[in-house]
Amino acid sequence: MLDLAIIGGGPAGLSAGLYATRGGLKNVVMFEKGMPGGQITSSSEMENYPGVAQVQDGLSFMQPWLEQCTRFGLKHEMAGVARVAKNSDGSFDITLDDGSKQSAKSLIIATGSEPRRAGFKGEDEFFGKGVSTCATCDGFFYKGKEVAVLGGGDTALEEALYLANICAKVYLIHRRDEFRASPITTQKVKENPKIELILNANVQEVKGDDKNGLNLVVVKFNDGTTRNLEVPGIFTFVGLNVRNEVIKDENGKFICDMTSNGQIAVNLKMQTSIPGLFAAGDIRQDAPKQVVCAAGDGAIAGLSAIAYIESLKK
Repeated sequence: MLDLAIIGGGPAGLSAGLYATRGGLKNVVMFEKGMPGGQITSSSEMENYPGVAQVQDGLSFMQPWLEQCTRFGLKHEMAGVARVAKNSDGSFDITLDDGSKQSAKSLIIATGSEPRRAGFKGEDEFFGKGVSTCATCDGFFYKGKEVAVLGGGDTALEEALYLANICAKVYLIHRRDEFRASPITTQKVKENPKIELILNANVQEVKGDDKNGLNLVVVKFNDGTTRNLEVPGIFTFVGLNVRNEVIKDENGKFICDMTSNGQIAVNLKMQTSIPGLFAAGDIRQDAPKQVVCAAGDGAIAGLSAIAYIESLKK
């Protein structure tokens, strides 16, 4: 039986593994079916992590983390987790995607979040064929072309700036007349000659064909008027949804207390309503969804897991 299982390999999960193993736990496994690093690996720019002064893309920023965080014995198992369950003896069962099971004395949920769909007509049909949520991943395909960006937060504006370096023009669509992004980022966008702001508007529909993909974005303004943008691509950044499916039982009920918006309720020690179960990063309540905060959460959760394992010995 594992001393500690960590579900998720983003900044929170990696930090939890680092602190737990460096603090003395010997049998710790982090389950992450993809490449460790989390959502930040798709970011084009990382400039607000204290102590890392050089601006770099998210993938480069996260590259050293796995080596460092596995230095003290953390094991990475490349497997997806379907669900977790609490046993009568206090341990946890972890059911993997392939149906196999593992058991652990303690568990940290660090499953993070994923980009939210915007909900306009044609979004699902053309996702991956002109609709994208990752400028770093897909921006190169639109080099020298015009594209659209939907959103008004830091991510949307930062990715619009990134795309402006690649593309001929960027149409930035936002439903309000003011942005939620930081003043510095907002000013950069407003001063960029390759970015055209389309405010008080939303995307009504995208159109295209099976052969060539997307070729038209229909924008609807708050006053009811519309505008057609003949672009081959649109990047949507309208928020994140937490990944909480793993903590649902076979009947679809959550195994621990949750908030109204689907995040795990925790205290300042990242403890949930179930002894031995901890949460860290975007999945926990009131998460700021920042890398530095997720890393801090992971450290706290790792230390709390050590204290819990020690309490079982008394």
